[in-house]
Amino acid sequence: MISESTRNALVASGLGTLMRGAGLVTRFIPIPQPTLLVGPGSSGRLGQSVAGMGHSKILIVTDSIISKLGLLNDLTDALTAGGAEFVVFDEITPDAPIPLIEKGIDFYRANGCDAIVAFGGGSSMDASKAIAVAVANNKPLRQLAGYFKGLRAPVKIYAVPTTAGTGSEVTVAAVISDPEKHRKLVIVDPRMVPKMAALDPTLMTGLPPHITAATGIDALTHAIEAFVGNWTTPYSDGMALSAVGLIFENLRTCYTDGKNLAAREKMALASTYAGFAFTRANVGYVHAIAHQFGGLYHTPHGLANAIMLPLVLKFSAPAITERLALLAVRAKVGAEDEDSDVLAQKFLDAVDQLNADLGIPTTLAALKESDIPALAKAACREAHTGYPVPRYMSQEECEDLIRLALPKAAAPETKPTPKRRSKKTV
Repeated sequence: MISESTRNALVASGLGTLMRGAGLVTRFIPIPQPTLLVGPGSSGRLGQSVAGMGHSKILIVTDSIISKLGLLNDLTDALTAGGAEFVVFDEITPDAPIPLIEKGIDFYRANGCDAIVAFGGGSSMDASKAIAVAVANNKPLRQLAGYFKGLRAPVKIYAVPTTAGTGSEVTVAAVISDPEKHRKLVIVDPRMVPKMAALDPTLMTGLPPHITAATGIDALTHAIEAFVGNWTTPYSDGMALSAVGLIFENLRTCYTDGKNLAAREKMALASTYAGFAFTRANVGYVHAIAHQFGGLYHTPHGLANAIMLPLVLKFSAPAITERLALLAVRAKVGAEDEDSDVLAQKFLDAVDQLNADLGIPTTLAALKESDIPALAKAACREAHTGYPVPRYMSQEECEDLIRLALPKAAAPETKPTPKRRSKKTV
């Protein structure tokens, strides 16, 4: 009879081989890149461009707060000036659920639209992508979850992000909520990438500090997980490193001085660069666990990522020391001539410090001990079937890791540390 540690090593080895094979395939999948318009007023310039595309009617997908604040005005004024017809669906909520997206699909069809402008945070972007795929393929949203489930190309999408975090304006995926099963569904299709995106920092100056913080660490998570995983390419590495450098240089400024346009613009670019990186190199356990928190507790995705990022990095550290060292240099928390182990620890410490400076909690208030086994099982299933993680964890190790995020009152008297029975890395 083989030992449990040996069994875990064999499983990890098999999963690693499978993921590496999938990674070779993804290198050859063409992923379109949107035309980027960058700088103050770029949302109006996007409107001017879209108005000339000859669409019969454009659906603008956004939320009620953005609509009430008048953030759409530059875009809609430009569309009107260019003679383009449009309608606004401003009912998007955080973690947009399937019934709400279905309402958006009906609205699109009822108004005879033939293009979409996604305007807002990640939920508006993801809802827009889901609407675009669904109306083109006439299939229920649950049947579109997964890879390449739509035969027909989605309708054209244009994007105006109002947060610097998700990078969804350049990605191939849409994450939506299934309220019946309390889980997140992921729709993946390279044809969902928007044709054009405007990175307009003037739309981000009014973001509250806590949203600036959570979305900024969301972008950092995208960049880091893309950089330390097993599907890296020279292109994804370059995008990821650029994003990390910009985030460490500018996120604290955006948090404390939200109206700083230069810092906001650089964070918008960082988010987009991170989006380019993880679209090609994918993500890892941080996202796998965060998706479960979002599905069960409706935890904002950026916050869930921010809480789990330091914990997952520390678990993965033995397998990614050299990569962490490179991140430390790019984040300017260490020098190239320092030992890799020293640099890796400096980067781990820097992530902890950045979270602390941004007021990110170290625990998740909604997390319950009784939920942890199911959360860990779902997270491992998601990670092991879709993500090129650098170091595999068992169900028990994942449970121990999530347990570290329990609120202090709910945590065991002696907090366990993630078990490292297997040193096997893949």
